[in-house]
Amino acid sequence: MVEPVELDTPLTAAIDLDRVRADTPGCLDRVFLDSAGSSLPPRPVLDEVVGHLRREAEIGGYLAAAERAEDLEDGYRVLAELLGCAPSEIAFTDSATRSWLAALDAVPLGPGDRVLTTEAEYGGNAIPLLRLAAQVGASVEPVPSGPDGLLDVVALRERLDERVKLVSLVHVPTNGGLVNPVAEAAKAAHEVGALVLLDACQSIGQLPVSLTDLGVDIITGTGRKWLRGPRGTGVLAVRRDVLGRLRPRLVDLRGGVWTGPAEFELRPDARVFELWESSVADRLGLIGAARYALALGLPAIEAAVADRAGRLRAGLAEVPGVEVRDLGDRPCGLVSFTVEDTEAEAVKAALADKDISVTVSRRPSTRYDMTRRGLVELVRASPHYFVTPEQIDTAVAAVAAL
Repeated sequence: MVEPVELDTPLTAAIDLDRVRADTPGCLDRVFLDSAGSSLPPRPVLDEVVGHLRREAEIGGYLAAAERAEDLEDGYRVLAELLGCAPSEIAFTDSATRSWLAALDAVPLGPGDRVLTTEAEYGGNAIPLLRLAAQVGASVEPVPSGPDGLLDVVALRERLDERVKLVSLVHVPTNGGLVNPVAEAAKAAHEVGALVLLDACQSIGQLPVSLTDLGVDIITGTGRKWLRGPRGTGVLAVRRDVLGRLRPRLVDLRGGVWTGPAEFELRPDARVFELWESSVADRLGLIGAARYALALGLPAIEAAVADRAGRLRAGLAEVPGVEVRDLGDRPCGLVSFTVEDTEAEAVKAALADKDISVTVSRRPSTRYDMTRRGLVELVRASPHYFVTPEQIDTAVAAVAAL
């Protein structure tokens, strides 16, 4: 049996760079700038996943899961601590997309209802939103951004009325480093009784994210990005007092109990959104990743990520022909830029030849925002706390050499 990762005691007030790099061998010979895509899991997370898979091969999946029953149950407390809520408000899923779709599917929408979104809305959210609205006769309306690119809360208030049933917010967009004013938007939405669904896919793990402090009703997120967990893991947080307004449809014997020949009862907590089958190894890895982040301290992570991203932005801004495209008054760990007369994919490939990992963000993933700004594609770099300042400078020099 693999012992659970013990990282509940903070490592230091500031992140010990040597220690986290030793935990992340993949960052030693590569400048890894894609934590907004799929980050590098630390050794404790890898050990959890691989160790449990080995145990399943030894005694079978059910017995192996039973051995870790207490750790799996404690995972609700760990994720609740990470997301500022109660353990009963946490559900585990297999991705941020699954979390978001399950939540959206449970929102009661009908003819004439309105859904408001930000211009930073992600394509993976917009498609099911538009499809659902077309099916039920509702409308989806993006709220304009202000000159700084942030959601304009005044414009949001002007569009709110009793027909608005849902406000879909993106905390940090997929194509840049802005951080939307979630708390202010949620407060305004609640004044007309609308539910607030927050996509925190790009913020969980790099910024403090709290269901209570942000005042939203639902948070969705993934393990594979800034949290540094395994792929195929997600989390859903649902405020206890809005569960009664939701109508989850995709339930099985995990989310409910068959109480009689024609009777059943649904769970009264967020686990009503979970399904019976899941990867136990990956869930243990996700819990381990959350423990690791909590041990480092979210304020320390936020500061370290902001430092690396700020250094990268400042360096790129000095390179002739390079334009940094980030918006917002407090940019976070995503750094977006374009290189004059060079396609984004060519920039990515040239950097990959020098063992520098970045990715490309294209218009269909953030169509409202990219169309408004006249952009077709961007290079996206996302340095985490395990990247050294020297590696940032190496990346800037590589872009300058294109």
